[in-house]
Amino acid sequence: MIRINTLDEVAGIRESAQIVGKCLRMLEGEIRPGVTTLKLDQIAEKFIREVVHGIPSAKRVLREGDVISLDIGVRREGWYGDAARTFPVGKVSAEAVRLLETTERALAKGIAQAREGGRISDISAAIEREAKASGFTVVRALVGHGIGRELHEDPQVPNYGRPGEGARLEEGMALAIEPMVNAGGADVVTLADQWTVVTVDRKISAHFEHTVAIGPNGPEVLSLVEAD
Repeated sequence: MIRINTLDEVAGIRESAQIVGKCLRMLEGEIRPGVTTLKLDQIAEKFIREVVHGIPSAKRVLREGDVISLDIGVRREGWYGDAARTFPVGKVSAEAVRLLETTERALAKGIAQAREGGRISDISAAIEREAKASGFTVVRALVGHGIGRELHEDPQVPNYGRPGEGARLEEGMALAIEPMVNAGGADVVTLADQWTVVTVDRKISAHFEHTVAIGPNGPEVLSLVEAD
């Protein structure tokens, strides 16, 4: 069942999504070689009460040239917000820069299709088209989703497909749109911890996500935090 939210309900989702967006902006200034993923998690917990993705570790130390994806969800007063961003650690390769720029651009292309009267696969096709144009692949095993009272609701929002298919987009729908783009092949595998997902070929991957509402005048990016 796809939830159609009232204006007040969208406002509730927006409040949670804004917390996520502000947390990601704050964490950007903490990412540097030598920082552990556990430290980033601890910093985030000072800002929000719930970090829903990723298993932090004191042993996972960021190195120059790494990229790190931070995927954060917040539940506030019964409403969820969700967003993700991939950051460079120090100086990264030209390929990594291009991958991050392409994935963020693919997210923007997908969001632009989140309009009343369109179809879910209009978003999917726009994301895939942008990724492929730069020679990259999109992950098929993991998809975006509806969001609201639950972190993951209907409908699923794949990052691939043909336009004009899937559920029709209606004002009041809230979606977590999240392209995951790989420098190598599209295949991924879940590790023994049953949580961590890596590319099969171990090439780098990028992940960008926003919580978006279908508004009367087009997409409303609820997790976007305006510059100070």
